[in-house]
Amino acid sequence: MIQGDLVMAEFFENLPPHFQALIAGIITWLLTALGAASVFIFKSVNDKVLNSMQGFAAGIMIAASFWSLLQPSIEFSKDSAMPWLPAAIGFLFGGFFIRGLDFVIPHMHRNAKDENQQQEGIDTSLSKNALLVLAITLHNIPEGLSIGVAFGGVVSGNGTATFLGAIGLAIGIGIQNIPEGAALSMPIKAAGASSWKAFNYGQASAIVEPIFAMLGAGAVLVITPMLPYALAFAAGAMIFVVVEELIPDSQSGNNTDLATLSLMLGFAIMMVLDVALGLSLIHI
Repeated sequence: MIQGDLVMAEFFENLPPHFQALIAGIITWLLTALGAASVFIFKSVNDKVLNSMQGFAAGIMIAASFWSLLQPSIEFSKDSAMPWLPAAIGFLFGGFFIRGLDFVIPHMHRNAKDENQQQEGIDTSLSKNALLVLAITLHNIPEGLSIGVAFGGVVSGNGTATFLGAIGLAIGIGIQNIPEGAALSMPIKAAGASSWKAFNYGQASAIVEPIFAMLGAGAVLVITPMLPYALAFAAGAMIFVVVEELIPDSQSGNNTDLATLSLMLGFAIMMVLDVALGLSLIHI
């Protein structure tokens, strides 16, 4: 059994980076579907559970943005005169990129207190459920990009370390995708949709992850010197989503302390995951 697992691991490690990214993106999509499948088991979701899940997802994304993306971005540029510059530029452009998508793609922020911010993007006749799905889809675009640029970083010459970091990032995103799928599908079911329809809405929100994982890996493979910018770009996009969407949603109820502790737990899990994989490399 162990030998078979080692063979599978070696096979995956030897795949081209864009195929690694695609497989990782598909797995994170399937884990979102697993979370969305909770609608077949539970009739409703408790607000405490929902806010905790949102805080937990935010913690994982914040930790992943630094440990798996920003720190490697700075490390790759350490020999330059200004090693912080690619990270700073990429980070800011990542945030502006998601803001641009925010401006164009119609979507809804369910818990926005300002009515002018409840629905963003171009005018549309899409249903409320469709707009909620598009909001989470926007959230999943930087996740897919981050997986892609991390696996694409294998070509940087520090391949094993980058590969292990990419694995850790994909695992962390996959873990937080489970509660994310539930956090989207359960309110849709509670609003009157059938379990099957709510499930489909939930899983469909993550279909962009394998697509953008491939795009991210492909971009880095075509232009390797852009890797530090691409890593920071993905981090900036993820942080924008966390601050605009996840943290406000997690703090929108009467469970602010619980949501905050859940965020810290998510951060700690992602940090340990990333550092543990780094230490495993040292002992190989």
